[in-house]
Amino acid sequence: MPKKILVTLFFLSSIFSIYSQNRFQEEVNFIQEKNKFLWNKNEETIVFTGSSSIRLWKNLDTIFPKNQIINTGFGASLSGDLLHYVQELILNYKPVKVFIYEGENDIAYDKTPKKIIQNINNIIKKIRNQNSQTYIVLISAKPSIKRWHLRKKYKRFNRKLKRVTKKDRLLHFVNVWKPMLNSNKINTKIFNKDGLHMNKEGYNIWYSVIKKHLN
Repeated sequence: MPKKILVTLFFLSSIFSIYSQNRFQEEVNFIQEKNKFLWNKNEETIVFTGSSSIRLWKNLDTIFPKNQIINTGFGASLSGDLLHYVQELILNYKPVKVFIYEGENDIAYDKTPKKIIQNINNIIKKIRNQNSQTYIVLISAKPSIKRWHLRKKYKRFNRKLKRVTKKDRLLHFVNVWKPMLNSNKINTKIFNKDGLHMNKEGYNIWYSVIKKHLN
């Protein structure tokens, strides 16, 4: 292949890489601007972050009224996107606790569990570098009607995600998968019409398994 073509391809791939990394910049800017008026830097902060299941959890501040909670979820994100924006979406708030939901979209886009875990480990490392005592909760991938055909991949990923938390007393795994099922079948009543995102009943289940980590 001629050198000129190789240089062009390298340039285009670099442009694509930069574009991909920054594809959520506008949304991240909006999140930062919104939270500028909600966040009190003098109070202990708990950050919930990750993809749309977090972004759409609108009543976190009312169901956990004793805590200052900042929601930095951004829809359709992958674990690599959160790693890219870890400063803006997590570290800037100097949280004492962080709840992370990533991996569901990665699996749907055929990312390997190994790569997802690598990204999550790097996110944890950056959080720990800022504060070694930050309490971190990794939320398992959830089942859904739309992605039920991928359930074996999600269950495999959840097992690997749980292993990440085994040797760290400040790192915890929350399993939302099992409580969202009825006898190993998907509970269709807890989802919106799109078959992917949860309704109030679905979030009530999440609340029931996550609340103990807020105390």
